[in-house]
Amino acid sequence: MDYQVNYITPDIKLSQYTGKLFKTEAAFSDHLLVWLISGETKIIQADQSFVFGPGSTFLIPRNQLATIINIPKDGLPHKAVAMHLSAERLREFYNHESTAQKRIQSKVFSFEEHPLLESCLSSLIPYFDMQENFPKNIASLKITEAISILKTINTDIDAILSDFDDPGKIDLISFMEKNFMFNMPLEKFGYLTGRSLTTFKRDFYKSFSMTPQRWLTKKRLELAYHHLSEKNRKPVEVYYETGFENLSHFSSAFKKQFGYAPTELQKEKKARVVDKP
Repeated sequence: MDYQVNYITPDIKLSQYTGKLFKTEAAFSDHLLVWLISGETKIIQADQSFVFGPGSTFLIPRNQLATIINIPKDGLPHKAVAMHLSAERLREFYNHESTAQKRIQSKVFSFEEHPLLESCLSSLIPYFDMQENFPKNIASLKITEAISILKTINTDIDAILSDFDDPGKIDLISFMEKNFMFNMPLEKFGYLTGRSLTTFKRDFYKSFSMTPQRWLTKKRLELAYHHLSEKNRKPVEVYYETGFENLSHFSSAFKKQFGYAPTELQKEKKARVVDKP
C-alpha cells in the first residue's frame, strides 16, 4: 500500500507515503503542526509557497487555502508526524473565548530547530507501535506540551493560536480572484468568505454574472494556458497547481475551451522556436 496512517489518537498521527507524490487541497478546520521525518513537502498558497525537507517543523493555520504536495525523496518515503490543534483544545489551554489582543495575518509558520520541540515530537514515535489504545491523558499532555513550546520559541504564534473567530463576511471578488486555483467545495468557499452556500452562490452570480463552477473552470484554464505558453511548463506540472483533479480531466477541459490539447500547444510553441530565422 502506497499510503499508510497510524493514529495514536484522532489528533496525533504518523503518515507514510511511498508513491510518486501525494497531493491534497486543504483548508483545515484545525491548526496542523507537522514534523517531517523524511521526504519533501511543498505548500502552495495564492501569494507564497514553501518547500520543507527532512527535520522541518511547520504549522499550517486553520482555514488557510493551500495545495499540499508530499513527495518521497532520496530513496526514503514521505514520513511525517502531524498533530491537530483544535479550537476546543486551544480554548481549554488559553482558558477564555475572546480573540487575541494582537491580530496578525495567518501564514504558514516554519520553526527553526529547537531541542524542546524536537524532543516533544520525536518522543511520540515509540507510541505508534503500541498495540493497545494510547492513554488519552498522556496524549492530552503531549498536545499541551507542544502548544507551550510553540509559544516559547515564537511569540507571534500566540496571536494565531488564541484567535477562535470564524471567518467574517469579506469581499467576494478579491477573495475568489486570489484563490480560484484551489479545488475546494463551494461550501468551503462560502464558509471562508463568511457566507452560507445559498448566499455564496447568490452573491457570486451578482459579482461575476455566471455560476461559480463555470467561472472557476474558466479562470483555472486561463491560468494553465499562461503556465504552458509563457512559462514553458509541462501539463503534468500544471494541472495540480491550477485546481484540476487529474491530468485527463484537465486535458479534456483545456481542449474544450481552446480547441486543442495542452500537448498540442507545447508542440506548436516548439515548432515556432525552431522555425525562427
